[in-house]
Parts: sequence; structure tokens; C-alpha cells
Amino acid sequence: MKSRYPHEFLFSMLSLLAAVIVVHAFYVTLVRPNAAAVLVAQTEEMKSDPDYVPERSLWVIVKDYEQESCLILMLWALAMIGYKGRTTLAERGALEADPVQVPEGMRILPEDTREYVRQLESLPAGRQYSLAGRAARAALARFGATRNVQNVSEAGHAVCQAEAERLDSELSMIRYIAWAIPAIGFIGTVRGIGDALGSAHKAVTGDIAGVTEGLGIAFNSTLIALLLSLLLMFLLHNLQLAQERLVLDTETWLDQKLLRHLQVR
Repeated sequence: MKSRYPHEFLFSMLSLLAAVIVVHAFYVTLVRPNAAAVLVAQTEEMKSDPDYVPERSLWVIVKDYEQESCLILMLWALAMIGYKGRTTLAERGALEADPVQVPEGMRILPEDTREYVRQLESLPAGRQYSLAGRAARAALARFGATRNVQNVSEAGHAVCQAEAERLDSELSMIRYIAWAIPAIGFIGTVRGIGDALGSAHKAVTGDIAGVTEGLGIAFNSTLIALLLSLLLMFLLHNLQLAQERLVLDTETWLDQKLLRHLQVR
């Protein structure tokens, strides 16, 4: 457990750096050149055909800096969700492997707890420091010290409660990104409307290119930001649901597979 947090922080920083490099390279090599070519072609068509109606191009919709920033944040959030999802699956696997295998009908006395603690300590590190392993070790240690089943139940469930609070707090960065993406989209909206108002005096003479370009920035940035935010919130809620189910299932396992076998002479 001690090495988990530096590894997670390092993964988070490296994934952010990778997202910046990949998205910016994608924009420089593909998005902006294609968007510029589409806009030039549409301008030529409108000059030659007054009735020409330009089609909406995906390259043009995503070409601005706000959309690029939203995509970077989205990839960063997806990387963190994937990391936490993988950790949750590993915890689920450790729980299903039943770290403390007590045969049906067997009773665990306070004198037997050391044997079961040694059994837990002999497991691989991933299963030994899983939520189920830590909760079982805390419960067995408390039972050996106090010989009180009620205290044992409180100790095991306290570990699960602390884990639930930790998992929830670690989602704060992803929640912040889910808030920041639409906020960046609204920044693009303000910038686009400002550019459109700055070109309003040209519209009086019949040149509405500046106004339409500014409004395009405004609406396109908001569109992309809201779509990405909807997808991110869906994935975030599914991850949170999986983590909450893991904690609840661990508490159920603790009651059914361990606590009910404890007995005091």
C-alpha cells in the first residue's frame, strides 16, 4: 500500500503529458490543416455560387483551442478512470479468491487468530494488501486481543468505511475535470461572441464572415465540451458504482465468511 500512491501520482502526471503531446500533435498534423482546407474550399464555393450552403465539417467543429483543451482533459480523465478501474477489478479478484478460507462448520477461537494472520501474510502482496485482506487482518488481530466479537465487527467495518472514504476522495480530480471541461467550453462561447461583436461593424457593410466565424467558435466549443462532459460523467458514475459495490461486498464477505465463525470459549 505504501508504494501505491507515488505510482498513481506518477501515472497521473505521465498520462497528462502523453495526452498533451498526442492531442497537440493530432491537431497540428491533421485537424487544423484539414479545417483550413475545408474553410478555403467553402469560401470559394460561396463566391462562385451565392446559393451554396456549406456543410458542417467535423474538422471545423473541433479546430479551436478550447476543443483541444477539452480533449486533453478528457484523455487525462480516461487514463485515471482506467487506472482506478483496473485497481478495482484487482480488488474484486482478491475478494473472490477468499483470502481467509474457513471451512464450513469450523470455529475460530482467539488462540487461532495468529495462524490465520500468518496465512494472510503468506499471500501475494496484491491479495495481502487488498481491502478484504486488510479488513480480515484487522478483525483477526482485534479478536485475538479483545476476545470480543462486537469489537471485531467494528474493527473490520471501520477498515471498509475508511477505504470507502479514501476511494471517494481520490475521485476529486476526475470530478474537477468533469466540471472544467464544460467551463472551458463556455470560455470558448464567450470568446466567440466577443469576436463576433468585434466584427459587427463589418456586417453593416455586408461582410458577415467575422460574425459567423465568431459565432461558430462559440457554439462549436460548447457543443464539444458538453458532449465530452456527458461521456465523462457516465464513466465516472460507473466507476464510483463499482467501487461502492466492492466496499459493500467486502463487508458482506467479512460478516458471512469470517465473523460468523468466531467463537469465544
